[in-house]
Amino acid sequence: MQLRQRAFALFLMLVVSVPAFAVWPLQDGDGNQLPSLAPMLEKINPAVVNISTFATRQQMNPLLNDPFFRHFFGPNQRAPQMKRSQSAGSGVIVDAGDGTVITNFHVIDGADEIKVSLNDGRTFDAKLVGSDPDVDIAILKIEANGLHEVKMADSDATRVGDFVVAIGNPFGLGQTVTTGVVSAIGRTGLGIEGYENFIQTDASINPGNSGGALVNLNGELVGINTAIIAPAGGNVGIGFAIPTNMARHSLEQILEHGEVKRGQLGVVIQDLTPDLAEAFGLEGAQGVVVSEVQDGSAADKAGIKQGDVITEFDGKEMRTAAQLRNAVGIHRVGDKVKIKVIRDGESKKLTAKIGESSGTVLASKSLHKFLEGAHLADNKDPKGVLIQSLDPGSAAQMSGLRAGDIITSANKQRVEDIDDLKDALGKSKQQLLLRLLRGNAALYLVLK
Repeated sequence: MQLRQRAFALFLMLVVSVPAFAVWPLQDGDGNQLPSLAPMLEKINPAVVNISTFATRQQMNPLLNDPFFRHFFGPNQRAPQMKRSQSAGSGVIVDAGDGTVITNFHVIDGADEIKVSLNDGRTFDAKLVGSDPDVDIAILKIEANGLHEVKMADSDATRVGDFVVAIGNPFGLGQTVTTGVVSAIGRTGLGIEGYENFIQTDASINPGNSGGALVNLNGELVGINTAIIAPAGGNVGIGFAIPTNMARHSLEQILEHGEVKRGQLGVVIQDLTPDLAEAFGLEGAQGVVVSEVQDGSAADKAGIKQGDVITEFDGKEMRTAAQLRNAVGIHRVGDKVKIKVIRDGESKKLTAKIGESSGTVLASKSLHKFLEGAHLADNKDPKGVLIQSLDPGSAAQMSGLRAGDIITSANKQRVEDIDDLKDALGKSKQQLLLRLLRGNAALYLVLK
């Protein structure tokens, strides 16, 4: 019994320790000890909003897509009907003065109308300022008075085991609060977005929570809730949030330029596997292997060579290619960064100036789910989009595409560059018809 009393006393000491003094009152109205998140949430909840989106789409009987059946319906076949759909999500006010709301791109993707509802019952029409599909961030603005905002924390200071609170609009029920801890940080390789550096949490996140707030016990925003692993269709304690530092990069560029302009290092990279480490004589080392350096790129000018192993970027240790890609992606063109590499067994320190995009993109689900994992670049002669390389095991590789293929048309639309491809891909998400040049041959490939 004494052991239990001591354990309970230790628990009380922990829950009322700093910074909990600022969050949990020590006593209730009757003088009893009663930890509570209510004081913090009363300040934060007004800044978390519900987002409703509306879209109008043509709906046609699928039989009419078949010429055989259209022949029997004749010229008097029914015109396509217009169907109005509605979906719900969440958002966070990060600037009360300007009415700036941050949410997920997938929450507002394809919407014709966006409405933002506050927890005081007011509803406003929202304007889409810009979006960053590769990170799954969108920025909205509303014109309203008396708004509240959430302070954005330095998400790099978040640690595994930190207590967090998820606030959002699950299943369209209205504002809901769930609690948990940070289960992991720096989660990548999930195939959810083009740039991934997720905070993993066991705080319950369900459909509709997307775009909502993940806050620490100080009431500071540490992440934007964005995805869950739900094999049974509901929450199983594995949710993911975009760290505020990554979201802030998208926010600042969208507010300044209306879009996100990412810089590039100009390298093709891969993980340093145990076999590669042994071949390079670097057993036990961690880093990212540079397999190719583009001529005239930022990496080339900085002196990075093929075969270098990047161990640090901008003062942070690099362990995976995804981690390095994320680190480069949050920098602007012109930023100077220090890079540490291992070359022929010797450590070298270099400085690179982040360059402009070379027209090469890594296709993610936001571009098209069937091209996810393909590294694409504009091709000049013949005009089209070159598949430079394919990530192993990616959707693009499994679809039958090959490195060196040149896409010249998509969904029967001529493709001369990546912008043309993006426009053509937006016309069909369920099926993709590509015309390719492969060596000296031309062929069509259907992906579905």
